[in-house]
Amino acid sequence: MDSRANNNLHINFEKIPTSIYPSADSASTSVAKEIAALIRSKQKEGKKAILGLATGSSPKKVYAELIRMHKEEGLSFKNVISYNLDEYYPMQSTAPQSYHRFMKENLFDHVDIPKNQYHLPDGTISMDDVKSFCESYEKKITEAGGLDFQLLGIGRNGHIGFNEPGSHIDSPTRLITLDFTTRSDAGLDFGGLANVPRKAITLGVKKIMQAKRIVLIAWGEHKSPIIRQAVEGPVVEYIPASYLQGHPNAQIVMDESCAAGLSRRKTPWLFDSVEWNKPMIKKAVTHLALTLAKPILMLTNEDYNENGLSELLARYGQAYDINIEVFNQLQHTITGWPGGKPNADDTSRPERAVPAKKRVLIFSPHPDDDIISMGGTFQRLVDQGHEVHVAYQTSGNIAVADDEALRFIEFMRDFNFKFSLKNEPVDKLYYEANGFLQKKKTGEKDIDEVRAIKGLIRVSEAKNTCRFVGVQPDNIHFLNMPFYETGVVQKKPLGEDDFSIVTELIRKIKPHQVYAAGDLADPHGTHKVCLDAVMEALHRLKNEAFMKDCWTWLYKGAWAEWDIDLIEMAVPMSPDQVMRKRMGVFKHQSQKDGVVYQGNDAREFWQRAEDRNKDTAQLYNKLGLAEYAAMEAFVRLKI
Repeated sequence: MDSRANNNLHINFEKIPTSIYPSADSASTSVAKEIAALIRSKQKEGKKAILGLATGSSPKKVYAELIRMHKEEGLSFKNVISYNLDEYYPMQSTAPQSYHRFMKENLFDHVDIPKNQYHLPDGTISMDDVKSFCESYEKKITEAGGLDFQLLGIGRNGHIGFNEPGSHIDSPTRLITLDFTTRSDAGLDFGGLANVPRKAITLGVKKIMQAKRIVLIAWGEHKSPIIRQAVEGPVVEYIPASYLQGHPNAQIVMDESCAAGLSRRKTPWLFDSVEWNKPMIKKAVTHLALTLAKPILMLTNEDYNENGLSELLARYGQAYDINIEVFNQLQHTITGWPGGKPNADDTSRPERAVPAKKRVLIFSPHPDDDIISMGGTFQRLVDQGHEVHVAYQTSGNIAVADDEALRFIEFMRDFNFKFSLKNEPVDKLYYEANGFLQKKKTGEKDIDEVRAIKGLIRVSEAKNTCRFVGVQPDNIHFLNMPFYETGVVQKKPLGEDDFSIVTELIRKIKPHQVYAAGDLADPHGTHKVCLDAVMEALHRLKNEAFMKDCWTWLYKGAWAEWDIDLIEMAVPMSPDQVMRKRMGVFKHQSQKDGVVYQGNDAREFWQRAEDRNKDTAQLYNKLGLAEYAAMEAFVRLKI
């Protein structure tokens, strides 16, 4: 029996109403418009709009749009009373990581809300006063008439506010111990996991669920797994966001990359008629084979009919014919010649045979993404005689630990002393940087001298990797894109200087191949920004003559891999090549042990990459193709 149903079948899977937008920008604008409409409606009634507000990266664009509407459309916040969800404990309100400071910088200081009408948990009160403060905080919300609108984000462990896994649906506002995942995700903001507070004050699930309207927002691939669990899974205490399934007026708003894990995106043929083109057939058949744990060539008519694919079978005939077609598609993605095989028939190969020697430009967002993400392919391109250039888009200086910087500073001092080098600029750099680091406060922004040293550390490591691979020194480019150089996690928006730097490099090299990071699961967002810069540059250059012969390939980073149905080039690696890639990653010593933004994954970056490459090879093998030690995967970007 065909399990495909009507257009509303996704309701049976999705237990919370969801809205999917093309981008976080468009989604944020929609949410901001709803909040603005509520504020204006209450103004007409002569009432206060009681808002529950969230912090973190997700709501920033919502607040930015509200600020724009205030400045350009006259949206007033004089009738708004707000209550924030949470605050770290202990935490001074002026600290860089304070949510008091976050809200002032991202909303309150830019609109006309009276200072006595916004409220946040107090991270400075004594432990003895926390319980009474929490009770009073809830009472204020109740006396105000309850929350008209609650804006929520979601943690990768499913928390809402700081209601961590295990929080009961009737949990009150309280002091809570933060989950390891939550603290790990905050590590970069605090300069390392050890500096992240272990506790926080959070509005309880019970009070959140009493809000008249709840909108939870989520952006990016790294939120996709938990969103699927919250939306499609059972209501469970270890995923507090799942409690929203029981709210009469809750909605989850997400962008396309976050929605990728939902069943209606994973298996769209189960929800509606689809266009059975080659990509969709490949997606359906690979999904069927992996679900049934069968090689593609072993799938039967019954397998298709019993798993919602009878329409595909009816349109294209026997399972055998479809299986052969998809098997061949997959087989044709595999190549040991990522730059194209000279003097070979390239009809069914992912890359062109000509020109035999190509100019290749690899964009690496951070100084180690090239070797981590495509180290095997990187080495192949060099070994096979192509002119390989590497462009390091950012300095990566904020990802260097302070003690690593101190080690190099001490080396500079000792070297200078031993060889009696009278170099005043070096002496000044040493004293300024060393003096700052000796007194540095938790989370304090590095001074220029420290950032310069940390940047030099990463430059030397990148050069060492290129020397190991065999890239010529003149082909190593450090772009130091201005958007990154803020000294803190929060970056500036891309500007004309960023676009010009990338555009001019591409124009200068005139590459036949461009490789760029398409890793939107990077939780810190730098890869996405760097990709936006590359795409803008390619768009600006699209009418240049050399662009007719330029192909762009996207790789993933340490955080995720392409779905197998999307892969258009898979470069296999032998055990020796896997080991060589590992040694290349080891050149980045500052990123090897206990790096600043390790996240909740305890594996080092070389381990993550190695495991991912092995998993990709195993997927191909499970589908019935040859067995390799590892594979690196790419998707072609069509400009």
